[in-house]
Amino acid sequence: MAEDELIRLAERYQVATHYTDWRGKEAKVSRDTLVAVLAALGVDADSPPEAPDPGRRGPAGGHSPALLPPAVLLRRGAERELVRARPGETPELSVELDSGELVPVRGGSARMTRDVPLGWHRLHARLGDRHETAPLLVAPERLRRPPRMWGLTAQLYSVRSGASWGMGDLGDLARLAAWSGRELGAGFLVVNPLHATEPVPPVGPSPYSPMSRRFAAPIYLRVEDLPEYAALPADDRERLAALAAPLRASDGPIDRDAVWAAKLEALELMYRLPRDAAEQRRFEEFRRREGDPLKAFATWCALSEVHGTDWRRWPAELRDAGGRAVAEAAARHADRVGFHTWLQWRLDGQLGDAQRAAREAGMPVGVVHDLAVGVAHGSADAWIYRDLFAQGMSVGAPPDEFNQRGQDWGQPPWHPRRLAGAAYLPFREMLAAAFRHGGGLRLDHAMQVSRLWWVPEGGSPADGTYVRYDRDALLCCLTWEAERAGAVVVGEDLGTVEPGVRDDLADRGVLGTSLLWFERGDTGLPKPPQAWRELSLATVGTHDMPPITGFLHGDHIALRDRLGLLTRPLAEEVADHRRQLADWLAVLHAEDLLAVPPEDVLDALADGSSAYDEQVVAALHAFLGRTPARLIGVSLADAVGERRTQNQPGTTDEYPNWRVPLADAEGRPVLLEDLPTDPHVQATLKNLPVG
Repeated sequence: MAEDELIRLAERYQVATHYTDWRGKEAKVSRDTLVAVLAALGVDADSPPEAPDPGRRGPAGGHSPALLPPAVLLRRGAERELVRARPGETPELSVELDSGELVPVRGGSARMTRDVPLGWHRLHARLGDRHETAPLLVAPERLRRPPRMWGLTAQLYSVRSGASWGMGDLGDLARLAAWSGRELGAGFLVVNPLHATEPVPPVGPSPYSPMSRRFAAPIYLRVEDLPEYAALPADDRERLAALAAPLRASDGPIDRDAVWAAKLEALELMYRLPRDAAEQRRFEEFRRREGDPLKAFATWCALSEVHGTDWRRWPAELRDAGGRAVAEAAARHADRVGFHTWLQWRLDGQLGDAQRAAREAGMPVGVVHDLAVGVAHGSADAWIYRDLFAQGMSVGAPPDEFNQRGQDWGQPPWHPRRLAGAAYLPFREMLAAAFRHGGGLRLDHAMQVSRLWWVPEGGSPADGTYVRYDRDALLCCLTWEAERAGAVVVGEDLGTVEPGVRDDLADRGVLGTSLLWFERGDTGLPKPPQAWRELSLATVGTHDMPPITGFLHGDHIALRDRLGLLTRPLAEEVADHRRQLADWLAVLHAEDLLAVPPEDVLDALADGSSAYDEQVVAALHAFLGRTPARLIGVSLADAVGERRTQNQPGTTDEYPNWRVPLADAEGRPVLLEDLPTDPHVQATLKNLPVG
């Protein structure tokens, strides 16, 4: 195929043939990448389909085009043609409400959204003897703006207490929310994704590469808070205490395999206890509510215990989640399927307890959950929804300032057309589960609702390209589920963001993310506080960057140099870092937030002194308080003076990513019980707005 024909074909299927890189330069996508991405979309570049519109479903029987797409998702007040008919043809449209009432649609456009309630309905189209239907969503015009407030952001696994088993758990989450809300006036608490991990070791450390985004990780259960614990005989409780003791005493990197092995033994012991009739009835109600997705997930867990956690390496007959062989295997392993179902039931209860504790402590929002971009290739979701994922592709990110080699996250992307053909049901169910026990949701890499960087498996992240999704449809799903829950939504719109995304998010009431180190104007100098966005969650850093104290001392540069991740000489990196730091110190000083002259701070840092660290940390957060941002986030790691980063992009085992327990600047462990009297915490939070 000639190059111009290939470009037209790629553009027809919403595949980018060129893009603007992080330096603002135009980059061309290679022919090999375009051919590979089109193949993953089911398009042979040598024999392209003749269909003019790859986004619409095919004809139902004859040669006439379908009147309706697979699903119709509309924002209230939007006007859009709903049907595609030949000139002179006027299909009759009506909406079937949940009540069964039929509401006529005049003119074949979306103007009817003013007359139809928010939510899911069914659209009917009639033309002669043809009758088609499609699910219809009328989403809110925009979400309500949250009141101005601040809150903590935390990597829950790192927040250990004297009661947790070697890593933070849902009991710790409830206590952290209650303390920060009641004692500090915090309005929310953002936590890392609590998505499901592997049911058997090795347990992957990254919260952002889960086995399912729909279900939660049992490793976060607080064993002693389960109802079954109270029914255990004394000798069994002593046995569990012996399991927990070495985990509680550990002060090294978090060992998820050891934690899960101990908890698994405890949980299996409690699962075997008899349940009374009332408890069994509640369990069955949960199973009915969660339906087939829960059964499929629990089956994947049970089969993973036998065949390993990558379904692609299972016997061929078990790779089809809906096949007969899987149903027979689920019956053979019914007890283990029941066990993993029970784990999700107990997680549902403890997640609810945490959000309840937050709201009872006076938090207007409460727990804000984090939604990862995707799941691992061998995961439960990729098995259950196999046909809805694009094969042979991984999601990642092109090279940028902080990850100059690009990123490959090892996650299969949704297939845009097939997801639309499923009326976005898995996406909707995932959102509903996240909102069930939270007052908000953070979208990691907010571009997941608009476009994703597809990397052909085996290729370099720099050799990928963008594939576009139906942004309007995905935002309709998102805002409707948030509206139902009365929740706030924050999109992590950092890095390379395509034009229009931030405006669209803001127009829908979805907050963006303002990261202090990135907030610079056209001149390259830091933005003054009044120039920041109002509709945003404003923070100093993020989990992929070092905490403030580590950043001040350039720990991240030394680490990247040691790991061979720098793409320019060390001296240039150090000089550039000092210039950027000097800019921010000057702003803090000019705002009367930092009494010490910037040059004194820089000289102290150059000498390795931490004399001014605490003052700079407090000044940076006071600066955030002067911005108009609706939400101000304070990293718990920053509040205690932690220097170590939680995650170093571009590494796997070279650095203990996602395994760093909370500690102070000297590396001394900081437990949950220590926070109320920690002087660093008090100094950091003293100038933040309460409401």
